[in-house]
Amino acid sequence: MFGLKTFLTGVALLSASPLAAEDLRFVALGDMPYGKPKKVYPLYETLIDTVNARDPALVIHVGDTKSGSTDCTDKILDEQRAYLNSFDAPTLYTPGDNEWTDCHRKKAGDFDVLERLAYIRDTYFDTPDIAFGKTPLALTHQGDEGYPENVRVMIDNVMIITAHVVGSNNGFEPRSRKAVAEFFDRDEANIDWVKDGFKAARKTGADALVLAHHGDMFEFGFGETGNGEWLRHSGFRDFGRAVRKQAQKFGKPVLLVFGDSHRHRIFRPFPDDAPNLLAVEVFGAKEMHAVEVAVRRGTGGTVRFDIKPLLNPAL
Repeated sequence: MFGLKTFLTGVALLSASPLAAEDLRFVALGDMPYGKPKKVYPLYETLIDTVNARDPALVIHVGDTKSGSTDCTDKILDEQRAYLNSFDAPTLYTPGDNEWTDCHRKKAGDFDVLERLAYIRDTYFDTPDIAFGKTPLALTHQGDEGYPENVRVMIDNVMIITAHVVGSNNGFEPRSRKAVAEFFDRDEANIDWVKDGFKAARKTGADALVLAHHGDMFEFGFGETGNGEWLRHSGFRDFGRAVRKQAQKFGKPVLLVFGDSHRHRIFRPFPDDAPNLLAVEVFGAKEMHAVEVAVRRGTGGTVRFDIKPLLNPAL
């Protein structure tokens, strides 16, 4: 299922100070459910029940609500929207590549990817100012610029932001001029949104910031230590550089939550440039588990993230 390293890194500290009471606890998951619905939906429902039993303040699904070879039909997408609304807690969702970018694949139905993206925006984000889930939560969003999926919210003085950054090189693939143009426009909007979110966090005096998106930016040999750099053709380069710079300016604890590569890990991608930024990749695919994050405050205003696996009892 997963090795000893996961348990050893399961609690990641940004401060070693004595702890006060927990301030915020949320659950993150993504890249699920993968497989034939009859087989995987019951497993996913058990995980949702497990998450609900923990009663978190928030749930974040970082995208890929289905596998890349599963049909991208309205029916499949609608079923996954219903699952997002079955969490008791307010729930944020940021799309993954399997919901639209990769829908051109024959196994996925040979769809027009931009039509699938439009469908997601029209149905999932028809009311972008309200979170998914059974408990309403008001959100700030980027809908006026055409990106209603990008949202942010302050909870217990922690700024939480989502950005539409997907796997498959963030959609930067030369399949068509329209697809490439979509990437450049979305990349620019994502960068603006992250800058605005960090600015709002600084202005309001947030104690910490959580940024969630789908794509694994640290591929292409980037590495998990040593302040690596993105390759020229990386669709994550400009966004990643912006995140690193904003984390530097913020100076307070930042947690980057993402999925895509299906391996749970915790690391600091910029140990020299932005040591305050911690990254966690959620479980995914066959490992249909979640991650529970507790934001805790210590004496003197210090903050730490406790990160632990939330295991699916059905597996």
